[in-house]
Amino acid sequence: MMKPAVVLLSGGLDSATCLALARSQGFDCYCLSFDYGQRHNAELQAAERVVKALGAAEHRVINFGLAQFGGSALTDTNIAVPTAGVQPGIPVTYVPARNTIMLSLALAWAEVLGSRDIFVGVNAVDYSGYPDCRPEYIAAFETMANLATKAGVEGVKLSIHAPLIDMSKAEIIRTGTTLGVDYGLTVSCYQADSAGRACGECDSCRLRAEGFAAAGLADPTIYRV
Repeated sequence: MMKPAVVLLSGGLDSATCLALARSQGFDCYCLSFDYGQRHNAELQAAERVVKALGAAEHRVINFGLAQFGGSALTDTNIAVPTAGVQPGIPVTYVPARNTIMLSLALAWAEVLGSRDIFVGVNAVDYSGYPDCRPEYIAAFETMANLATKAGVEGVKLSIHAPLIDMSKAEIIRTGTTLGVDYGLTVSCYQADSAGRACGECDSCRLRAEGFAAAGLADPTIYRV
């Protein structure tokens, strides 16, 4: 029997590749997406498309309203999404505590499923400076997971897999392409419109476009202009 794994699936390029990798490793994937009040919620429709294309045991969408707090250009429409290129430091598109909340909910589902494995598509190479995408953060969360759960206390080792964390965007794209990921189904833009069309100017759009160029592959992204 295939082992169950919870896979965080945003609907973007990285998470789609992460799902494909988990499946290629023989896991039965339970995908978890989140409606957290993000302005680019067209990514949720993208997540549904990715699940249909790649396959999963189950796909759930959880709603939690980080827009109630704001503090990020992705959850507060009064804060503009930066379009001047990737800058030093932590950008305003960082969403406070987002990955910690998402991983915690994934951990809860994993315990119920009897799963020892959680996959997340964070990346520490071609990323925008988010503190919760670093290897030391993933390692710390895994330690916490094994301290704070019934499974961990009873000696069942829980693992947080971040297979993309040391890969460039081009390496991620090449890997996913080899595994059959259709990146035309995904949405990465921080301010994609309701149809999922990208702005071509935000950090996420720039990193995605640069990744396809470096990989030597055609970019299937649909842009508004």
